[in-house]
Amino acid sequence: MSDLLTWTGAAGPVLNPLLLALVALLLLAWVLQFMLSLFASGDTAVVLADGTLAARRGPADLLGMAARWLLLGVLAVVLAYLVLGLVLPGKPAKGIIGAMSAQFWPVWLALIVTFAVSLRFKRKLGLYGKLFDSPVGMVGFGIVLFWIFTAIFADIIITHDPLAQLSGLKNKVPGTPVPGEDNSYYLLGGDSLARDVFSRMVMGARRVLAIAPAATAFAFMVGITLGLPAGYFGGRLDTFLSFIANLVLAFPVILLFYLLVTPEIRVTGIPIILAAALFIFPVIFFCVLWNSRYFTDPKKRNIYVGLTLVIGLWAYSGLAFNADPLGVWSMDPNLLNVFVSVVFVNAPTVFRIVRGIVLDLKARDYVAAGQTRGEGPWYIMLWEILPNARGPLIVDFCLRIGYTTILLGTLGFFGLGVSPESPDWGSTIDDGRRLLSVFPHPAIVPALALMSLVLGLNLLADGLREESLKD
Repeated sequence: MSDLLTWTGAAGPVLNPLLLALVALLLLAWVLQFMLSLFASGDTAVVLADGTLAARRGPADLLGMAARWLLLGVLAVVLAYLVLGLVLPGKPAKGIIGAMSAQFWPVWLALIVTFAVSLRFKRKLGLYGKLFDSPVGMVGFGIVLFWIFTAIFADIIITHDPLAQLSGLKNKVPGTPVPGEDNSYYLLGGDSLARDVFSRMVMGARRVLAIAPAATAFAFMVGITLGLPAGYFGGRLDTFLSFIANLVLAFPVILLFYLLVTPEIRVTGIPIILAAALFIFPVIFFCVLWNSRYFTDPKKRNIYVGLTLVIGLWAYSGLAFNADPLGVWSMDPNLLNVFVSVVFVNAPTVFRIVRGIVLDLKARDYVAAGQTRGEGPWYIMLWEILPNARGPLIVDFCLRIGYTTILLGTLGFFGLGVSPESPDWGSTIDDGRRLLSVFPHPAIVPALALMSLVLGLNLLADGLREESLKD
């Protein structure tokens, strides 16, 4: 049997001491920066021969420059681990980090292509292109894209079936070789059921990203469709819709999720009723959108509205009632419970955000100009007010995906996820927590994956907010 893989492989003897030295110096530089910040800075300006003032670098400036270079050095060493993993032959030479880097090769390729094209044409890509002017936004976007591409290429990246249980690999440490298979390893160890932690982490990204963005998009459809008229018309409509939204928000989120996702709730038919009510909103939204835009062009309006009704109601019948005759649109009962719960809980918050934005924007001059031209209320709401609210809504959309990801992880941790054997991160954390003090890796790996995705979404939202405020 092969020996255990080391974390850094053949590159370890050279790169490990270098990395430790750079990290130690970086921490020292940060500590010294903090200590200097506690004291008042002295005069940092000098008078030149021509009488002008010039800045003089003080100790804090030199420490800041040193910290930046040390941080770049740390990142360069980490990058070296990943690159060597792609070029060194054999997994023993690659090590665990290098072997994982080699498995992620389609993700690296997709990231390089995406960033290269985006940077080349960023001035023509609107708010998305401006995102690349923000270092924070670029880092967040890179992390989010990493997990998106991981979900897309999960079947190529995984080393074993995430549900397969292999004899003799129960609770094995990272880098354990698989008996009877040459050059095959459990890169991040095995869990309590002898399943590959690395493959479950990778496939868990697909489970999370298949639910969180789509459910958040549905919640936005509901919130926008109801929030626009509530803020624009006001009156009794606003009072009624705001009361319903506040009523839903009055429940503790976790308790509401727990009540909506329990298997017993399916017997009552409540998930199907909620799905029937919530899933129709995208159809309503797009029908109203096309009708308001092409009201003066009946031919175009009828084509767009007709296509929306055909495709929308086809998807609606399959997703809400599992009644698609062609079998293209369908949703597992457990997934329907989770999906409906996410939409139901998030929609009132989106409604309040949209309503507040509309109350502010409806007094602007371009709204008055549209009313003077004789434009209809829905045209003004959808084609005048909504585009000018896109900045805050895009930022909130990114943040809300992160919140939804955390909620999905919480549900999986409580055993209320999509299915008991699902590799979603919450369920995997719950499986690993029972032996956390003895075998921490089955729980720590998905926890770090969940944390990194949410961190990336928050950084992306910060970058989008920063750039949208410049418009």
